[in-house]
Formats: sequence, structure tokens, C-alpha cells
Amino acid sequence: MKLKLKVVTPTRTVVDSEADEVEMPGELGYLGILPGHTPLITVLKTGVLSFTNGGAARALAITAGFAEVSNDVVTVLADSADEPSEVDVAAAERERAQAEEELKTASRETLDQIRSKLELAEARLAVAKRN
Repeated sequence: MKLKLKVVTPTRTVVDSEADEVEMPGELGYLGILPGHTPLITVLKTGVLSFTNGGAARALAITAGFAEVSNDVVTVLADSADEPSEVDVAAAERERAQAEEELKTASRETLDQIRSKLELAEARLAVAKRN
């Protein structure tokens, strides 16, 4: 039994594939989805979405969004999704360093935005290292 995985951003379909399992960054931690999973709709946070298909593993850096699981179909709607080949490692390292610097002087109003930048940079670096 397989899952059908679809990862969609506002500009493109990034993944349209079968999968044996999917792991995605839920708001309270990572969610593992296997065939036969109970239907659910959940908020996703910025992080690494990974999946396997026939022993081949793939990973994407995604920004916050939503996921729906129903009848062995996993649909992910994210603001952005980057494959390892699309990650500019040097730029992601600069973004991480800049966000870490900004955190030192962050105000309550800017804290969430800076944390989001840091989480995305870290997710992109994690995905790039898997390639």
C-alpha cells in the first residue's frame, strides 16, 4: 500500500509522487504518516518534509502551511518548498548568521519574524546536506 503525496506552493507543484511514508513538521513536532493514517488537517511550521518511495529518500525545506491527509492522499500546501538542488548553501548560511545576530537585539514585535527566517535557513541547510 502506498500514499499519494502532493506538495504545492502558490507558484508550482513541487512533488506529485507515490510515497511509502511521509514525515512533516507539525506545529507541535514532526508527524509521521503511513498508509491507512486517520484523516486529518494540520498546520505545518517551517522545517524539513521528508518522504521515502521504494527505498529512495527525498527531502524538501518548506515554509509554514497546511497538510491534509485523507484516503492515503497527503496534500501539503506551503508558501515555499525547496529541493536540495535549489538550495544556495552559502546564502542560507548567511541568512542563518544574520538571523542569529538579529535575535540578540530583537524586540517582541520582530521576534517571530526573525525566528521564521532562522528556521527556514536551518531547514534549507539540513535539506542541502542530505543531497
